Amino acid sequence: MAHRMDRRQFLRVAAGATATALLPHSWARAQARPVRVGFAISETGPYAIGARLTQIPNYYLWRDEVNARGGLLVRGEGRRPIEFVNYDDRSDIGTAVRLFEKLIREDRVDLVLPPWGTAMHFAVAPVVSRLGYVLLGITVGSLRIRELGAENFFALLPQPDSVTISIVQFLREVRERHGYNRVALLHVADLHGVEHQTAIVPLLRRERFEIVEDRSYPLTVTDLSDVLRTIQARRPEILVAFNYPADGNLIVQQSIALRFNPPVMILGVGAFFQEFAQQFGRNVEGIICHQAAWSPKLKIPGAREYYEAFRRKFGRNPDHAGSSLVYQSLKMLEQAIAEVGLDQRRIKEYLERHEFNGPWGPVKFERGINRAGNYVGRPNRLGQWQPSGYEVIWPSEYATARPIIPKPAWK
Repeated sequence: MAHRMDRRQFLRVAAGATATALLPHSWARAQARPVRVGFAISETGPYAIGARLTQIPNYYLWRDEVNARGGLLVRGEGRRPIEFVNYDDRSDIGTAVRLFEKLIREDRVDLVLPPWGTAMHFAVAPVVSRLGYVLLGITVGSLRIRELGAENFFALLPQPDSVTISIVQFLREVRERHGYNRVALLHVADLHGVEHQTAIVPLLRRERFEIVEDRSYPLTVTDLSDVLRTIQARRPEILVAFNYPADGNLIVQQSIALRFNPPVMILGVGAFFQEFAQQFGRNVEGIICHQAAWSPKLKIPGAREYYEAFRRKFGRNPDHAGSSLVYQSLKMLEQAIAEVGLDQRRIKEYLERHEFNGPWGPVKFERGINRAGNYVGRPNRLGQWQPSGYEVIWPSEYATARPIIPKPAWK
């Protein structure tokens, strides 16, 4: 982390580390009471793809790294091993809410980690906050979550205002260079999709883009061919979709079948997964993703080290968006606990006061929303699949490659 400790902070952390280092880690762990970390997340159901690829692996990577160092450094207590208490919410919102209440009221965990997906966060964050616990949310895209009064909730990913401004600024540059102006919009009809669609329409109109179609579909959709045929008939030059992994796969699969290939295709959640590229092979080339693009090539301290640690543990790549941010959020929590202990109120205050850096990039909260590095004046990053792999293409100060426009034909 880039946060600089003063001398007093350094001596406190060093004292805890030194005391623990005098004992073998296995012996110290056996003597220390574990820090119980609880989470309920989608191991099954429609949200499971995202949870398994973005969040769950990073929870275990962090736990194992910390325990290998002798445990979590807790101010005034030294190192304590991390013990997980976790459940499958089955992608069911009511189940998730009940399980988080159980984790806090019955299991009496010391910390809670977030579920996967905007709707889940929307349901769980107020409950967790009311019970006095801090929740660092990653896979959530909704500014309305601030209206719930979840005072202990923090959102890290770029939110709909930042994401949509980035898309429109990018498209303005594309229009200047290539002349493309006809836009079709597509979104999943849940909170995530609706908020992004609502945010982007006035921005596109202000920039005088022609919106030739604006369609939605249900979360449980299994066939988008009629919707895509309708969009195709409008002859858009740009398709922007606000989707989840399963429906994003459906958009690509059925666009290939229909030979619908707009010069610019921008998708959302899931298009940054390595598994997405493996599924579609060379057909992913040219597809752009608007979700907080990340690459180990980024010149961000810790990006390469995180990538290599993830590869060593799981034998595959982390995803190209939120995965590194999940890991970074856990390091932020770790830093706060080393400084203030396990008191939830003090952890909250620590998170509110400090700016953090890590493999994803800068994080600084403003009213519970990360506004560092993705604020409207410092745009969210866009990525694109290219022959070299997943590249960050915008904004230019982060770019690892130039964008490929127009998108190549389907193979």
